[in-house]
Amino acid sequence: MHALIVLSHPDPASLSHAIAARIGEGIVAAGHAFEIADLHGEGFDPRFLPGDRASHRGLAPRPADVVAEQKRIERADAVVMVFPVYWWSMPALMKGWIDRVFSNGWAYDDSGEKVIKKLGHLPIHLVGIGGADMGTYERHGYLEAMRTQIDHGIFDYCGAPVAASELLLQSDGPDQSNNLHAAAVIGQNVFG
Repeated sequence: MHALIVLSHPDPASLSHAIAARIGEGIVAAGHAFEIADLHGEGFDPRFLPGDRASHRGLAPRPADVVAEQKRIERADAVVMVFPVYWWSMPALMKGWIDRVFSNGWAYDDSGEKVIKKLGHLPIHLVGIGGADMGTYERHGYLEAMRTQIDHGIFDYCGAPVAASELLLQSDGPDQSNNLHAAAVIGQNVFG
């Protein structure tokens, strides 16, 4: 099986990149394959432009860069999204990728009386990397807010089941061996 790891972090030497690589190692150790979509490294444009709007309304074809990303997803048996937590959510670049790529007509269809969810076959694994501890997330309701917004608000709307929603925390500490080990385990479990 094949996983697409979507990564959003500007620094190739970041913990986010190391965690994405470790997830990939876990996927390979479990006998599967993966590719990484490095949104910063590849220069993905997250802006929802007039062409995206026209496509959303059924007045124009999808932009070529969006079609290319959708084809990458179509080759995958699962998508793993790795991102640092910025302001209790994902970075703007990753959100812009979702805004453009998980488009009307492809991820869902809202042209009728009822929304048709089109991604029921695509398990999603979310891996957020945060500097705070779990007590902070729970005390302020951030964990529930993230799950409501991302897990339910985005992926359930498209029908894509969220197979895992993980937070790897205290990413500012000097020893990241626990987070890197957890990432390898996440990779080993992507397909079961």
